[in-house]
Amino acid sequence: MSSLRIFLIGGLTSYRALFTWLTPWILIPSFILGPIFQILFFAYVGRTAGVGSDSFFLIGNAVLYASIPCLFAMSNTIGGERQHGTLPLLLASPAHRIPLFLGRALPVIINGFGVSAVALVVGALLLQVPLPLASLAPLALVVAVATFSCTGLGLVTAALALRVRETAVLANVVFGILMIFAGVNVPLDALPSWMGSVAAWLPLTHGIAAAREVAAGASLVSIRTDLLVEAGLGALYIGIGLAMLAWFEREARRRATLETI
Repeated sequence: MSSLRIFLIGGLTSYRALFTWLTPWILIPSFILGPIFQILFFAYVGRTAGVGSDSFFLIGNAVLYASIPCLFAMSNTIGGERQHGTLPLLLASPAHRIPLFLGRALPVIINGFGVSAVALVVGALLLQVPLPLASLAPLALVVAVATFSCTGLGLVTAALALRVRETAVLANVVFGILMIFAGVNVPLDALPSWMGSVAAWLPLTHGIAAAREVAAGASLVSIRTDLLVEAGLGALYIGIGLAMLAWFEREARRRATLETI
């Protein structure tokens, strides 16, 4: 019961604390305008260059933008605690580490799903991309799995916040890597083979591929492999992130670097 309370209430409280005094309206440029303008930018570049389709760029960038809260919010759950001097108190608490950190991931998954869904709906309306009604529920499931997977990667960047000073720069670098490698705006078969090999181990790659198939009318059965791989990568990254957090915590205690900013 105590672990469940830490998971739910602790995670929600930590997520609310990410924005401190800021008005909620500050989220509009990052979570709504940013993805919409990026979708429009690449869609019109594709039209001008005569490559891809509006649907290709719409789905790729809409799913990609789920990574904004997944990477930045997860990184700031540790970086923010460290910056404000509350990280030693957090780590000195007797709370179990798994519900403590996974509880911080739950609101982020919901946030990432919402960002991606809004970008997908608004982008489809602006570009007049038809999305079959029967594809909406499977598409929502794919986006949810992709968001979960990317949150696992966000937990890895959160662990690195115990070592690096600036988590925003790190999150931006990871976001750029996903944009280039995950088949967001360039088909995977058009990338060099080594990039395709790397992409296969990154979150969002399989989720974006599955979302494009579903939007084209494919059933959940036909994309189950991509969906399972995406979920498996999420679980893998969560495991790596938790292991890194435990190791960096021990090292920070040994080196007395918990409060180093």
